[in-house]
Amino acid sequence: MPPTIRPARVQDIPQLVELLLADACERRDLDAALWALAEDAAAQIERALTFALTAEAQPFRQFWLVAEASEALVGVIHAMALPVPPIYAGASGEPGLILPDSFVSPEAPDGTTEALVAAAEELLRKDGARILLSSFVTGANWQEAFARAGYQPLTLYLSRTGLSGGEQPRGVRPATEDDLPGIVQRSDEHREVLFGIDPFWAVHPEADSRFGAWMRRSLALTDRDMFVSGPAESLEGYIIAQPASRLHLPPAHDIAGVGVIDDFHHLDLTDPAELANGGAGAAALLQAAEAAFHARGTGTAFVVCPAGWRSKVQLLEEAGFTTAMVWSIKR
Repeated sequence: MPPTIRPARVQDIPQLVELLLADACERRDLDAALWALAEDAAAQIERALTFALTAEAQPFRQFWLVAEASEALVGVIHAMALPVPPIYAGASGEPGLILPDSFVSPEAPDGTTEALVAAAEELLRKDGARILLSSFVTGANWQEAFARAGYQPLTLYLSRTGLSGGEQPRGVRPATEDDLPGIVQRSDEHREVLFGIDPFWAVHPEADSRFGAWMRRSLALTDRDMFVSGPAESLEGYIIAQPASRLHLPPAHDIAGVGVIDDFHHLDLTDPAELANGGAGAAALLQAAEAAFHARGTGTAFVVCPAGWRSKVQLLEEAGFTTAMVWSIKR
């Protein structure tokens, strides 16, 4: 008998904590460094669920659905309306995103995963989403369900543990305000490549000024390191090494030792199909970011990279990064 799919309720929280803790343990077993459990993982899950199901003012719209069979919860799926970053046009509105803290127990009836995905899609569509995104951890059993539902890889999260320290590579230096125009120029080229890979990344008309303002602010933030290569008047590339956030890792996990690289571009990567110069300049920037993480005591990092940017994927794989999570798209 198929399960009943319904919205989660406050009284479901105790059972949901058990399901989501089992979900977090599965991720931990795949990669104990990236998906390390918080010491108070159960309490963190309970706190996040209570806020999601009771708070009137929330930073974004989120949805929790459960699968119920024989009066017990056997599955859960978490989704949200994803805010569009200010440098992108967002002509299709906020995408609907199915998050990786979704879980189906071994006792669930056949088809429970597919039923949860379909219900989440319907809910997101009713909320106004014209584009659907899914996220799953590599090795988890959701990958096949999303593929059958018509999702195609959009963004890879490539991870590495055991980051190396050492001296700053030759030609790489900390960014300054004088570098901001060059960073914005390289970012503009970066955005052009993104849009060429997939129109999902349509650029906002004010992207340059918005990105420049964010870079100026980032220079003053003490929780991250910004590096550039080349002279300010002819900058070759830039990279930012920053701490992970809760959008990257669910609440059961300890994010203290995890870093993320999202803003990263170099002239070596301009052709999405093939590295220029063997990727030496881009690799030097990546090495500088790794050393900065290492100096801060951050042992694991992941890099956000479009699935279709083959030259960038090649660079990262050659540096020892492997795909830990995938965001996929369904239009």
